[in-house]
Amino acid sequence: DFVHEGTLLAIWTSLFVGASLTVESAPPLSCFLLGLSMTNAGWLGHDYIHGIDKFANFMRPFAAVAAGLGPTWWSDKHNKHHALTNEMGVDEDIATDPFLFPWAPDPENDSPLRKIQHLIFFIPFSFLFALWRVDTLQVAVDGVEEKRPDAKNELWYLLAHYAVLLTVFPLQVWVPAVFLSGLMSALIVTPTHQSEEFFEEYQPDWVTAQFQSTRNAVTTNPFSEWLWGGMQYQLEHHLFPSMPRSKYPLLRPILQKFAEENNVPGGYRESGEFEILYMNWDLYRKVAEADPVPGAPYSRGNGQLGAIDMQGGVAAGGVGLGKLM
Repeated sequence: DFVHEGTLLAIWTSLFVGASLTVESAPPLSCFLLGLSMTNAGWLGHDYIHGIDKFANFMRPFAAVAAGLGPTWWSDKHNKHHALTNEMGVDEDIATDPFLFPWAPDPENDSPLRKIQHLIFFIPFSFLFALWRVDTLQVAVDGVEEKRPDAKNELWYLLAHYAVLLTVFPLQVWVPAVFLSGLMSALIVTPTHQSEEFFEEYQPDWVTAQFQSTRNAVTTNPFSEWLWGGMQYQLEHHLFPSMPRSKYPLLRPILQKFAEENNVPGGYRESGEFEILYMNWDLYRKVAEADPVPGAPYSRGNGQLGAIDMQGGVAAGGVGLGKLM
């Protein structure tokens, strides 16, 4: 749908140009617009990296150029998340301790910060894009050394991104924009899975596991529909990751009917956008108030022989928010 893609790209362009034009006259506004553009660029890059047609392949470097996020790093991390959603010790998207615990840990893996995580969640949330940028550069450099396909071009795309960023925007604008974008993105990407089941073992019924581990968000206005970047249709995206997001609303009633006819446990799950945000916060609160659980799965080194540690994922050995901060 080139009209839809053109509209989204035009919005991103407008935000970036607006941020550039206001960088001296209104730095706070410039920071806000740049943060929005970074989040929007992340969603667009996410679409193109998942895409399989010629247009998506051509636009694949967009994430690196516009958001500073490398396709190779994203694919390594994100494909595992899609294949093994909410599997403890395997899915890096839920390996966010020691700053945020989505379940009560074993005492050996606990942290004093867990007791206040529902009060400080916005701090590690804000580091999301900063963490992703650091991981991206690390993977890009390693990719060149390991001679991975297109690694050199990807590194050049990333360098071009930072060249523009450092040339156009002063540090006091673009650095806060990175953290603002991280906060917005984390608020969107975390609740659609963390509100649902976690799995200690491999789930052979992949389709059912996607229904059980995913909850959609029902947006209430056009701005939210744009800001969520298609992540409000998380189930549709997980089941059909290469489908353009413009088609997700048409897929929604089909999946609802499928869940009903096949008695999928929990059915098709969705909640209002503010309700699902509250559910995510309430999860952090409940886990903060819970006692540690001896024998609880570790977020790294559990499940499928500890795939995160053994496969050198970006969350290996306590990487992630903990290592960054």
